[in-house]
Amino acid sequence: MNALSSPTPATDNRLEAWLATETEVQGRLDAGSGPGVARREQVSGLSGLALMQAMLRGELPYPPIAKTLDFMLIEVGLGTAVFQGRPGQAHLNPMGTVHGGWFATLLDSALGCAVHTMMPPGRGYTTAELGVNLVKALTPKVARVRAEGRVIHCGRQLATAEARLLGPDGTLYAHATTTCLVFELPPH
Repeated sequence: MNALSSPTPATDNRLEAWLATETEVQGRLDAGSGPGVARREQVSGLSGLALMQAMLRGELPYPPIAKTLDFMLIEVGLGTAVFQGRPGQAHLNPMGTVHGGWFATLLDSALGCAVHTMMPPGRGYTTAELGVNLVKALTPKVARVRAEGRVIHCGRQLATAEARLLGPDGTLYAHATTTCLVFELPPH
């Protein structure tokens, strides 16, 4: 969409659907554990996908950074994760556009959680490399964006994933890749 065009009915419908999903998920999160960090005994024996699904159901706490930066996990599947964010005034850089760090954090969350869904019980990961390409400026005039992460490869020692940051009209704002180190978690 360029500066001379207006939102299309399809864009309006997609944004309405995104907002409805956000309201539904936020309701579960608010009724559940709230923000925090799960205790080791809460997640012991869970696969990464089961952990992420429990978080979405409100059974486990969700990371506090989601409240700080106004974004949330919307959906997960095996090898995928979708986050939705609201670009706001608090995220602006001195030029009046959303800071690249906000883009990077939202994309890193989608990438990492997509990789997390591939972890069997007793396995973990950490980001070793993150590459982010910002392709279009973002302002609070865009009501919501979605970071859609997808695993490309997940092996015993390395995992790679890619993500895109999109507006409800399909505009690409950024894309990213990651390489994660995969390892055995120490026994508790």
